[in-house]
Parts: sequence; structure tokens; C-alpha cells
Amino acid sequence: MDTAPHDDSTPGPDEGWSEDVELAPVHPGDRGGSGTDASAEGERLQKVLARAGVASRRVVENMVDQGRISVNGRTVAVQGMRVDPERDKIAVDGVRIELRDDRVTYALNKPPGVITAMSDDRNRPTVGDMVGDLAPGLVHVGRLDQDTEGLLLVTNDGELAHRLAHPSYEVKKTYLAQVSGPVPRDMARRLRSGVELEDGPVKVDSFRVVDTHAGQSVVEVVLHEGRKHIVRRLLAAVGLPVSRLTRTAVGPVKLERMRSGSIRRLSRAEVGALQEAVGL
Repeated sequence: MDTAPHDDSTPGPDEGWSEDVELAPVHPGDRGGSGTDASAEGERLQKVLARAGVASRRVVENMVDQGRISVNGRTVAVQGMRVDPERDKIAVDGVRIELRDDRVTYALNKPPGVITAMSDDRNRPTVGDMVGDLAPGLVHVGRLDQDTEGLLLVTNDGELAHRLAHPSYEVKKTYLAQVSGPVPRDMARRLRSGVELEDGPVKVDSFRVVDTHAGQSVVEVVLHEGRKHIVRRLLAAVGLPVSRLTRTAVGPVKLERMRSGSIRRLSRAEVGALQEAVGL
């Protein structure tokens, strides 16, 4: 199992520079009416992004000149702006950058047969066995059925985990399902219109047939529901029993070419995209 996390926070070649003595100019929109010099607080933007591994300080300065960096939704127009990495939302080319080092999020490709739990009193294989001691305080985000494989997120960011799993934030999950028999032409319309299950109706966000061969079809289902066995129950209800189910994406994070049982640390950009998706 590939459990070696990668860390994309390697500093740029200019990380060793000492910070200039003079105060940086304040961002025009940050000057309040109290007379307090907001530029005296926080860290210089180029230092923060260099430490995060985005680029060297000189390259960050070029990005500012090109209008590629925003702080709290506003494009940075001056050099040397000071920011608070704990509170400010910094984006490069529109992509949110996670700056805190004490919070980590991993993607793992859960194999079938593994329990979505950090431990099990019946000694069944668990997600906790897979992540081991990668980081303290890790929890799984939502669940995958024991027989379902694919993308599962684990994190020690409690608020992010809560929002990703809560149905009110409507984070879309994408699945590939192998089903028996041909798929009727009107299936996408039926599933988008809604299907009544024993615990209430469910609608998909999208549905398409990916492949058909030898009496089997592979379909892609996208929905933001999180009820137990929801994809299997939904497809069974419309006459498409599932023989294999794989989750391939959670919001903007994709499984792609991860091997079964492998784990990788999400990039700062990926974490930032997840935060954007749930309003953090």
C-alpha cells in the first residue's frame, strides 16, 4: 500500500530571504477610519505564499503585477500587502490556497471489503488501518459501504469534514456503477425527475451511460444525497441492480489514477477548492 504522503509546501528558492525592515503599503480597501495602520499587522503576502510552496517571492510579486492574486475576493493591486494566514482567504488564478500547516486532508482509494471506520471491535479491515499514524486526529468524511470502493477523504479539519458530509452544503459525489442489462433511453430523465424510495424521494444531478458490453452497462451517477446505500437502492428501484460501485469524485477532488489501497495528501489548491465548495 502506498502510504507515503506528499507535501507540496516545499519553499521556493527565495525562502531564506530576510524580511524587509520597512512596513509594506496597506491595501487601499483595508484602510479603516480608526487611523490604525493595518499594514503593521500580519505577514507579507509574498512570504506567506512562498512558504506555502506557491512560488518564490519574486514570482509572487510578478503575479501581483499581473492581477493573479486575490485576498478575501479582491484582487491585490499593491506590492507587500500584509495578510493573516489564519483568517484571510487567498486565491491564485481564482483557486483558493490552504495556508495552515496544522490541518491536513488525504484522499484514499478504499478497496472493497474495508470498513469505513477508524477501528472495529470485530477485527475487520478498516480505513483506520489504512491511514495508520499519518497525522493526529484524522476522521473519515462521510462513508462508503463495505462493498463500495473508491474515493474517500480523511482529514483532521473538523469543520471541513462536517460541511462536506452535511447534506445542506450539497457537495456532489460521482460514482461509476456496473449494472446488469441494457439501460432504457429515458433513464436519465427519470432519475433527474426523481424516484420514490422507502425513505423518501431522490433525484440525481446527472446520469449517463459510459459503456455497454456483454449484457452489462457502466453508468455514471452524480448526486449530492448521502443516505445509506443510496446509489445501489436508487438503481435497483429502476431495474438496474448494481454489481460493482466505485466513487470517483467528491466535489472538485477526483480519484483519477490512484491505485486501490493508495493514499495521497491533497494539494493546497485541492483543499482550497473544497473549502470554497462549502463556504469556508
